[in-house]
Amino acid sequence: MRRRLAALLAIVALAIVALAMSSGASSATGLPRIVSMNVCSDQLLLTLADPEQILGLSRYARDGWQSWAADKARHYPILSGGAEDVLVLKPDIVLASRFDKRSTRELLKAKGLHVAEFTVPRTLPEVKDQIREMGEVVQHPDRAKAEIARLDAAIARARETVTGKHYRVLPLSRRGFVSGRDSLVSSLLTETGLLNPAGDLGIAFGGFTSLEAIVSLRPDFLLVSETGDRAEDNGRAFLLHPALQHFYPPDKRIVIPERLTVCGGVMLAEALDVLTAELKRVGR
Repeated sequence: MRRRLAALLAIVALAIVALAMSSGASSATGLPRIVSMNVCSDQLLLTLADPEQILGLSRYARDGWQSWAADKARHYPILSGGAEDVLVLKPDIVLASRFDKRSTRELLKAKGLHVAEFTVPRTLPEVKDQIREMGEVVQHPDRAKAEIARLDAAIARARETVTGKHYRVLPLSRRGFVSGRDSLVSSLLTETGLLNPAGDLGIAFGGFTSLEAIVSLRPDFLLVSETGDRAEDNGRAFLLHPALQHFYPPDKRIVIPERLTVCGGVMLAEALDVLTAELKRVGR
């Protein structure tokens, strides 16, 4: 009963927001009013749209672990993930991932809403295409062009740092998960002149491998998402195994926070600058 009451109150609150924004600046200027149902589209929307265009964001928008734009997201309503609160807001456009719940997307379409569906990019060229597409959706293509230029500049800085070096960098996460040669993280590395040796482990998109396989592979560096010497669970303990720490102490680990690589978007410019700084640190 309490959960149902809380959900009802949330929908009422969103209805008030919708009423307040229905006469806002975005309506007056003819720009589309938009909601986002996915943490990755949240971040593109927050970067490229006018604040008045944003009616609501996904339930993970304020999660600092997943979202690079979590602080910005605190200024906007958060959606439940269902269709009801989206329908109450009556947006002109709904942003969704093709991995979001299909029944919800189909219901919104059946109700006459325009659902713009985005794929998960696996390469930097695909990321740029998606930034352009979002720029068209929010009707600010100039901002998209500027973000792509910022991304290209970050790529150039990273390439300059890597020139003449032939580092093999293995992206490694909890429990021994490796981002494969066809992943977005791998594209980030190869675009700058680095090599992801995951293919030697037979890993294309992503998969788990053993401690022994990593040690035998002998990459020059590991790419991880965090530092520290505390293991709060077994997944984290894998990265702190004595053997792995022996061969890959801090000066053999490149650290890029996960919130900078979990989505393909404008945050990758910052990820590349972090990569550049880390390469300078470990390459001394």
